Amino acid sequence: MPGEQRKIPAPQVTPETKAFWDAAAQGRLMIGKCEACGAVHYYPRAICPFCFSDQTRLQQASGEGTIYTYSIMRRAAVPYAIAYVTLAEGPTMMTNIVDCDLDRIRIGQKVRLVFKPSEGGPPVPMFTPV
Repeated sequence: MPGEQRKIPAPQVTPETKAFWDAAAQGRLMIGKCEACGAVHYYPRAICPFCFSDQTRLQQASGEGTIYTYSIMRRAAVPYAIAYVTLAEGPTMMTNIVDCDLDRIRIGQKVRLVFKPSEGGPPVPMFTPV
């Protein structure tokens, strides 16, 4: 149905992810950065996925990215697009592409960050074409 919104389940907030979701509630997307090797990563976590250092911290992402690949789920009650978006800072994250005509989504398309409400939890980062 036109205009019908898909319900987003609330993410599970854990002690390790609380700072990430608190920032999301303020409209900020955070990515991880390792102080030991300098690599940035998504999803933020306590241990660097590249060098296994525990010297990681959160840094704010620009909210700009490019669609690496996507798939449109048309058999759902409300069709939606799931995608991998490569952030301007380098990491790639799985997300949804929203607020657009699903038939006009393209690989390589520039996107910007938006947050969508979840059911009883913090807002979830998603992207919309620029």
